[in-house]
Amino acid sequence: MSFAAMPDADLDEMLGGFPVLADQPRVLEDLPGGLTNRNVKVTTPTGVYVARCCDTSTSLLAIDRDVEYENSRAAEEAGVGAPVVDYRPDLGILLIGFVPGHTLSDDDFDRPGVIAKVAAGCRTLHEGPRFGNDFDMFEIQPRYLKTALDNGFRIPSDYDAYAGQFSDIRAALAGDEASVPCNNDLLAANFVEDGDHVWLIDYEYSGNNDPCFELGNVWRECRLSLDQLEELVTCYHGRAERRSIARARLQGTVSQYGWTLWGCIQNGSSPLDFDFWEWGMERYERAVEEFRGPDFTRLLDDVRTPDRRRTS
Repeated sequence: MSFAAMPDADLDEMLGGFPVLADQPRVLEDLPGGLTNRNVKVTTPTGVYVARCCDTSTSLLAIDRDVEYENSRAAEEAGVGAPVVDYRPDLGILLIGFVPGHTLSDDDFDRPGVIAKVAAGCRTLHEGPRFGNDFDMFEIQPRYLKTALDNGFRIPSDYDAYAGQFSDIRAALAGDEASVPCNNDLLAANFVEDGDHVWLIDYEYSGNNDPCFELGNVWRECRLSLDQLEELVTCYHGRAERRSIARARLQGTVSQYGWTLWGCIQNGSSPLDFDFWEWGMERYERAVEEFRGPDFTRLLDDVRTPDRRRTS
């Protein structure tokens, strides 16, 4: 039985096997989101937790839950991840502390100061302990494509028509950016605003990566404007950098081209009642818009051109 269909009584019995939850009355409340796992808020008289429950019987997306656990601990050490309480790989449950605050929506990025907080949160994670694995969409996308084709899953009919532009971006970005620990999946709901602090949650796709992928993915997943992308990159670096802005924009396009296939795989395999095809096509349309846009060639040139540094 998958966690999605599991009755609360059965899940509650499983949660009783965690020492911190044993012999305590528990109130379970499903949290929104979670397209590859079930997130359940667990309230007890002595603490509030979140149980991240995943079906360990499926592996088409190649999510490594042991890596998620280790990277969640590293994010906690960095100061932006929720406290890691316990992990039961045999049950497929990661238990973390519930972080209070306001879960962001796309509209929140229009509020003054939010983009600066998000940039600071990303920078704090990126300056923290390195993760135990790497994440590179240029390597993941071909694996996703093979999975989709091998299983006969539906993909956009003209998907391969943009393989050349994808390769052009890879060539332009290659070899000149150090990797840092990245979440890699920062949609708005994975930010929790707590005063001047922002928590970054959900590390199932985490890994060491180009920091510009993180920023570009935020731009696209949170539906920011190009002006907001520039503000995000400027806040992150502390100065406006034409090359870094172009790099983040291209990496944002890379993310959307790759996540398109994630949606296709989920559309063909997930038991959840969710329109994964529409989800994937939204990202595909964003990628195609950039591939075919008037700025594409200029962005490739910009990332190859170092920014001029002021000298005193």
